[in-house]
Amino acid sequence: MMLGGRRSGDETVEVRSPWDGRVVGQVADDSVEDVSRAVTTVAGYDRRLDVAARAEILATAAGLLAQRREELADLVTAEAGICARDSRTEVDRAVANLRVASEECRRIRGETIEITVGGTPRLALTLREPVGTVAAVTPFNRPLNQVVVKVAPALAMNNGVVVKPSEKAPLSALALAAILHEAGLPESMLAVVTGQPGTVGPALVAHPAVDMVTFTGSVATGEAIARAAGMRKLHLELGGNDPLIVLADADLERAARLAVAGAFGNAGQSCRGVKRIICVAQVADELADLLLARVRRLRCGDPADPTTDIGPVISADAAAVVAGRVDAAVGDGAVLRHGGGHRGALVPPAVLDHVDAASELVAVETFGPVAPIIRVADADAAVAVANSTPYGLQAGVLTQSFPAFLEIASRLRVGAVALDDGPNFDSPYIPFGGVRKSGIGREGIAYSMAEMSTVKTVVLPRVHGVAATSKQ
Repeated sequence: MMLGGRRSGDETVEVRSPWDGRVVGQVADDSVEDVSRAVTTVAGYDRRLDVAARAEILATAAGLLAQRREELADLVTAEAGICARDSRTEVDRAVANLRVASEECRRIRGETIEITVGGTPRLALTLREPVGTVAAVTPFNRPLNQVVVKVAPALAMNNGVVVKPSEKAPLSALALAAILHEAGLPESMLAVVTGQPGTVGPALVAHPAVDMVTFTGSVATGEAIARAAGMRKLHLELGGNDPLIVLADADLERAARLAVAGAFGNAGQSCRGVKRIICVAQVADELADLLLARVRRLRCGDPADPTTDIGPVISADAAAVVAGRVDAAVGDGAVLRHGGGHRGALVPPAVLDHVDAASELVAVETFGPVAPIIRVADADAAVAVANSTPYGLQAGVLTQSFPAFLEIASRLRVGAVALDDGPNFDSPYIPFGGVRKSGIGREGIAYSMAEMSTVKTVVLPRVHGVAATSKQ
C-alpha cells in the first residue's frame, strides 16, 4: 500500500518488461489487511478541501507531470511495452485530463426548482455532493492515463480514492500518486494498493467502506466486480469491438490511414481501437491494397526505440491468444495478407481480408495488432454486422453523405459515432462509454464527476418570491 508517498509492508512483487522480461520495478505485495487499512484511512478523509484548493492541486499536479514527461513516458514504456511515441502521447493526455479536471472542479452546479405543495410555495435546491470513497481499478493498456481519468474527477468532486492498478503495470499509478501528494493533496485522500489481483481486487471492491467502484477492463472481470460490489454505485468501462464502417463513397486513403492508426496504435491494445473494418464490397479491394501498403511500412520491435511503430502486447500468453485467433480466422476462410504468428510478446501487424463476421477474431474483442476486413453488400448489412456482437462502445463511419451517416448513426447500438473519423476518437470534454456489455456509465471528466457524486435536495419555504429565513 502507498499512502502519502510512503509504502508499507515488506513483501514485494516484481514488475517485468513485456519486451525483454527484465525487472523494471518492485511494488508492495499487499494483503487483505493492507487493503482494509488503506480503505479505512481514505474513508476517514474529512472533505476539508474547498473548490479552489482542489482546483489548484490538480493544476499543480498537471504542471509537475508535464515537467516529468520524459521520465513518466519511459516508465510507461518499460512496464507496459508501449512504444516511446505512444507513451509520450499517454503522458500528454494525462496532463490534459488533470487540467480539465481542475477547470471542471469550479463548475459543479446544482439547480433551483420552484414548487407548490398544499398551497404553500417552496423552493427546492439541488446540491452535488461527493459519493464518498471511490475504489478505482485500472488496466495495463493505458497505465497512466486510465488512472488519471478515474482519480482526477474523483478528487475534483472531493471524494477519497483507493486505486488498484493492474499488477502488470502498476508503476505509473504509484508515480502519479506521488505527484499528486507533492502537489498538496492530503495523504488521507488517495492511496494505491498493489499485489496479487486475486487478493487485492476482491478485498477492495467488497470493503464495506467503499461507496463506489469504477473499473476498466474485461467483461468477465466487470461482471465479477458487479457481483462483489453489491448495492454500491458502479462505473464500468468494459471494452468494445469497435467498427470502422467504410461506405462506397468514402475517401479510401483516409479510411486506410484511420484503420492503421486505430488497429495498430498501442499494439492494438485499446478498448476503442479499430477492431473490425466493415467495408462495402465494391471498394474493399482498393481499401485492402491501400491498407496493406501502409502496414508494410510499420516497424515492429523494441518499444524504447523511437522509430518503432508496434511494440509487444502485454505478455507472451496474450500474444499467443491473438495469433491463435488469426489462425482460426484463416481456417474460417479469411485471407491473411500480412503478418501472422508471434515471437514472445511481439505480434507482427496482421491484415486479413474476407473475414467471416462470425469468426472469433471479430466476434469477441481481440486485444492485439490486427486489421480484419469484413466485406458487406451495403450500408444495411454494415449496420447489421456492427450490431451483431454483445459490445457497443464506439464506431466510426466514412461516407460523404451526411444523411446516410445520420441514418447509420441512429441505428448503431453504441455510445458514440464519429463521421469521417475512427472509433478511437476521444476528448476529455465529451462523454465516453458504451451500451450492452461495453459497460455502465460515462467517462469524460465532467461526466465522471457526475457519476462520482450524489444529489441532495434542500427544500425551503418561499415568502413573497424569495426563500424564507430560518426565523420564518
